[in-house]
Amino acid sequence: MNACNCLITGVGGQGTVLLSRLIGAAAAARGLPVRGTETIGMAQRGGSVVSHVRIGTNLHSPLLPPGSAELILGFEPGEAVRALPFLKQNGTLIVLDRAVKPVTSSLRDDGYTAEAMCWYLKDTVKNVIIVDSGAFTNQKVGNVVLLGVALAHNLLPFTPKDVRAVLRERLPERFWALNEQALQVGLAFS
Repeated sequence: MNACNCLITGVGGQGTVLLSRLIGAAAAARGLPVRGTETIGMAQRGGSVVSHVRIGTNLHSPLLPPGSAELILGFEPGEAVRALPFLKQNGTLIVLDRAVKPVTSSLRDDGYTAEAMCWYLKDTVKNVIIVDSGAFTNQKVGNVVLLGVALAHNLLPFTPKDVRAVLRERLPERFWALNEQALQVGLAFS
């Protein structure tokens, strides 16, 4: 595989933008053309963050057209539901099972739960992988866990070795061990 349209979605502070840059850097290190962009809405207040990453040739825009994502990485189940129009018919959705309740839901106590969103995703998406966020203790590395899951399922055109090199290149040394552990958790997820 030398091409992939990937959409990454979550809320502010979850590492969506960092993950898009790690994916882009790993693909570029392999010599693959990459285009990407982010749409960030009130990210500092828990608002939606969506990153588009396109890997391959003949890329004229960094934005994914609806129905073109082979892979969606969702940090939050509700945001994953919101991104479904971008998923290709036989595309794969990988999502963490931990909800970040929107402010409006918190104010109304409307029953928004990760479980309800995950059930909807299971019923709606043919290829869905729901990752138990209890499998890792530091929620700040959920982005690298998702990356490891995608690599374990051969959904990206680079290797764990490529990712390890990018992590060491892009992150301060004090975060290397934590992110290596997160990558291992994702790679072991089945």
